[in-house]
Amino acid sequence: MAAVFGLGTVQFGQNYGISNRTGRIDPAQVARILEEAIRDGIDLLDTAACYGESEAVLGTYDLRPFRVVTKTPRFNGQAITEMHAHALNETFQRSLSHLKLDSVYGLMCHDADDLLASGGARLYEAMAQLKADGLVEKIGVSVYERSQIDALIERYPLDLVQLPVNVLDQRLIRGGQIKRLKACGTEVHARSAFLQGLLLMDPEATPTYFTPVRPLLHKWHSAAADAGLMPLEAALAFVRNTLGIDAVIVGVTSVTEFLACKQAMRVTKCFDATGLACDEPIFVNPSNWKQYIDR
Repeated sequence: MAAVFGLGTVQFGQNYGISNRTGRIDPAQVARILEEAIRDGIDLLDTAACYGESEAVLGTYDLRPFRVVTKTPRFNGQAITEMHAHALNETFQRSLSHLKLDSVYGLMCHDADDLLASGGARLYEAMAQLKADGLVEKIGVSVYERSQIDALIERYPLDLVQLPVNVLDQRLIRGGQIKRLKACGTEVHARSAFLQGLLLMDPEATPTYFTPVRPLLHKWHSAAADAGLMPLEAALAFVRNTLGIDAVIVGVTSVTEFLACKQAMRVTKCFDATGLACDEPIFVNPSNWKQYIDR
């Protein structure tokens, strides 16, 4: 079964995305997007305490029709103490207050390295207690790297994992990590289907940082055209039909973008991304971009 559409909400609370030229979404557009989502049966919302005003904005609407997933604070991989576990609880309670919810569908550790740090089990235990208390249905983690998943699987039962997948970033498919997660019964949410919008840009209009991969970006656009698909359609078709992906988390900057993504998710064609994978983290992991792009 193909993955479902999940709505990312980082743009509801702050500027985000390399191709985002409009900044935060206007509240009237947020209202329309949520109305359209409800109308179309899209019920998964992804947010986080660190997404600026995202949770507060969401809390001005009735979120009962949605499964909401939020995240813990980031602790930057430092040794975890009881103080950090307490901060996790306090932040989660603020998230519930902002969202005006009694419970949420999912809570993920925002930085996988925090769970892998010395004392990281304290964070997992705090999340497990929230689950035991009925405040969270599923607990898990947001990851970037293969090594993080391999290490986490050995240490913790994970209900939910969010990870990056797109036509350029196939590392977790080729490395077998998604398959391993599914073997553990983990629900897998894919983010970065458009690589922060990079895959939808004219390759020649991308920042000079991406010059080494422009030939690959041109190849990607040509492959989409050869398949009879728009880049938006091909990018979503690849991720939503990847075995083991349960939901595709897509962020939008306008109602128009949301409607386009919603329509693209209905495309039944598959997209073969053979030959498009890039294994260089400096290009496929956006956390590596800022220090270079801003120079």
